[in-house]
Amino acid sequence: MKQEFKTNFFGVVRMIKEVMPDMKRRRSGHILVISSVMGLHGVAFNDVYSASKFATEGLCEGLAIQLLKFNVTVSMIEPGPVNTEFEMKLMTDVSKKEFAGADPETLSHFRNCYLPTQVNLFQGLGQTPEEIAKVTKKVIESPRPPFRNYHGS
Repeated sequence: MKQEFKTNFFGVVRMIKEVMPDMKRRRSGHILVISSVMGLHGVAFNDVYSASKFATEGLCEGLAIQLLKFNVTVSMIEPGPVNTEFEMKLMTDVSKKEFAGADPETLSHFRNCYLPTQVNLFQGLGQTPEEIAKVTKKVIESPRPPFRNYHGS
């Protein structure tokens, strides 16, 4: 849990702390954060990931309002499933993992329902990283970018 928050939440905090003071001094800037649709609603077996993205969403919502007076825009990219080799390898690795302490009923549901559904979802409906890059480019180039930029399949 700590590693998930260290990456997904505190990594964003550290980056914003680096760029925000100069943007405030210049009274100009755009902070763009890649979040996830799972920062807007929880998904079974992704509770900690979702919580880290919910925290990021809350942080950025507050900053978006706070930084208006400094002419600094905050935008979120909120992709749905993104089909990558990394994601498929992760699902394969997790399917083989032993979960000591997990009750048999939950483990059965995870292996027999959740994982196959996720693989089908990512392979069938998942976006490509290039699609997310196009959305990101559009937001960067927009003269008045919206705060939320949901991009899901």
